[in-house]
Amino acid sequence: MRTGQALVTALKAELKAAGITYAMLGRQIGLAESSVKRIFSREDMPLSRVDEVLRVLKLDFADLARRVADAAPLRRTLTVAQERAVVADRRLLLMAICCLSQWTFEQIVETYVLSPDECRAYLAVLDRLGIVESRPLDRYRLRLAKTFRWLPDGPVMAYFRSEVVDEYFAGGFDGEGELLSLVHGEIGGDSALAFTERLQRVAEDFAQQHLADQRLPEHRRHPFTLVIGLRSWLFAPFADMKRPRP
Repeated sequence: MRTGQALVTALKAELKAAGITYAMLGRQIGLAESSVKRIFSREDMPLSRVDEVLRVLKLDFADLARRVADAAPLRRTLTVAQERAVVADRRLLLMAICCLSQWTFEQIVETYVLSPDECRAYLAVLDRLGIVESRPLDRYRLRLAKTFRWLPDGPVMAYFRSEVVDEYFAGGFDGEGELLSLVHGEIGGDSALAFTERLQRVAEDFAQQHLADQRLPEHRRHPFTLVIGLRSWLFAPFADMKRPRP
């Protein structure tokens, strides 16, 4: 949706929420109801008209722009170029992961050796990359959907495969609250899709629990990393032992 059309759509929503009809708006800005309808039927509205409508709504343009941004569709993936930019700087990647986990600015500064100015600079980079929207007072809004995932064969997953996977799976998974389970079986394609949806919900539940548990004192919070995977795959040494199908 183009910016002008998005502004008109946002104004319509605000008028509806305020209970202001086109006829009522027309009386306040000196136009006939038919003229107001004609203005709102276009994809673009002159800024002078936008200002008049905002005065009736008792909003300023910054409020309207924020509502337009909030209503914008969220990204489910990034481009290869965007991911490549993220992994090019280890600290930027850390900042991106913290933002995906919805850490506050203060939590990031307290936890990692990043100065407030460095965090602000990295937030600005993530803003330019379309990952967050920077807001006043060191706040930000994610531009990524709950279903966001790194590109399966993109730069970020390549980095994690080469730098993280071995270290992660080298652990014993025998601590309190830890689990490693490997289950093999043959199921139908529809069943696999159903499991994928359920596992995605588990990931979303984990993310929501992370946010909820920020209210706990620090000594009761511990860093956990949840890895979920489902592949149509058989361990190569086992695959070599399979009998050919008739």
